[in-house]
Amino acid sequence: MSGDLLKVFQEAYRNLELLPLLEQRELDKFRVDYGREIIEELEQLVEDSPSGDGKIIFTGHRGCGKSTLLAEFGRWLDDRYFVVSFSISDTIEMSDINHINILFAIAVNLMYEAEKQQVQIPPANKNAIYKWFASKTRIEEEKVQAETSVGFDLFKIISGKLKADAVVRQEIKQEFERKVSDLVARINEIAAVIQVASKKDVLVIIDDLDKLELARVDEIYRDNIKALCLPGFRIIYTIPIAVLRDKFLRPLIETETNDQIVVMPVLKLFEKGQSRLPNPVIRMEAKDILCQILNKRISSQLLEPQTAEKMVLMSGGVLRELIRIANECCRICLRLIRRQPAQTAMMIDDEILDKAVNGIRNDFAIPLGKVDYEILHKTYQQFTPDDPKQPEFLDLLHGLYVLEYRNRQNWYDVHPIVIELLREQGLI
Repeated sequence: MSGDLLKVFQEAYRNLELLPLLEQRELDKFRVDYGREIIEELEQLVEDSPSGDGKIIFTGHRGCGKSTLLAEFGRWLDDRYFVVSFSISDTIEMSDINHINILFAIAVNLMYEAEKQQVQIPPANKNAIYKWFASKTRIEEEKVQAETSVGFDLFKIISGKLKADAVVRQEIKQEFERKVSDLVARINEIAAVIQVASKKDVLVIIDDLDKLELARVDEIYRDNIKALCLPGFRIIYTIPIAVLRDKFLRPLIETETNDQIVVMPVLKLFEKGQSRLPNPVIRMEAKDILCQILNKRISSQLLEPQTAEKMVLMSGGVLRELIRIANECCRICLRLIRRQPAQTAMMIDDEILDKAVNGIRNDFAIPLGKVDYEILHKTYQQFTPDDPKQPEFLDLLHGLYVLEYRNRQNWYDVHPIVIELLREQGLI
């Protein structure tokens, strides 16, 4: 077996993990200049918040680069704000998220970050905060006393309990469900202590709320958006893009956040209708950005240039979809190298791309039913469904079957890989 060939494809495969770029070393290695206007929009809302406690809703398709951009944005403001950025999935079991444990997770991560940055909180305040957390999460008094001098580990323990212990989560919910103002008061006390000690205003960024199922999002926001907006400092919440099409939730969110909603768009590879033409004109700026992303992660010696361009077009402009397609191509190549150990050269070509896309297309096909195909067909024909608020359409939007593009008017198109499913059904 050619060890060198195997190693270069293994490196490419590792470079194509379906994960956001959260660490500076990852950004240094893989980042492509993208989303600067979104960072400027977020910065304006944070900096110009009239009362210093603005709540911002950040949304966009899953996989469009929101997590990477939020991580960069947090670092961008780190010298001006006490930034607490965390994924809700790292603190709470995703299937059990509600407005109470979102608020409790904010409190935990405020202290976690304060300990991490060695913020000098007065001992009396620190001890009172420790004891409060311990009583709510069933941590023994002895452990609290032992951790008082090195509280960083204590909040790792608390995060672990919230993630793994459903009983603790339920007890916290039961205690504060009818007196959420008590919980918010404690959160505000913690934030105020940190603000004084760090000499910086607090900014909390909560990622991955957009990855919740739509039914769970509806449950969290429909009756509890006011509670989530109560803390007296700046917070950025993420939500699924499909929520913006909900005729009840969107006005509610707009009202409670003073219409501070920022949407991260999908990269638009074609103007509306262009992709249907025999010789469509590609928007070169978008194509070049996506090709740069590939070039940062896969050696040009492993990828045919025309195949790279096809890969970009099959992504629909969604960063995660591009990485997903390239990742699947590398998996196929790694299997072929092991199957044919004598070969010393291999490239990802159109044949390998076709195999990768076929596998992804089959994954897309499994959940689809008759109503879904009808909605996809209408969307393909009209660049909009008959009813953008229809629950089935919102599920298709949430699952990336349908992609939303933005210019003066929003419009929709079917994911390029899903279009082939419509052809197989004889619908186009």
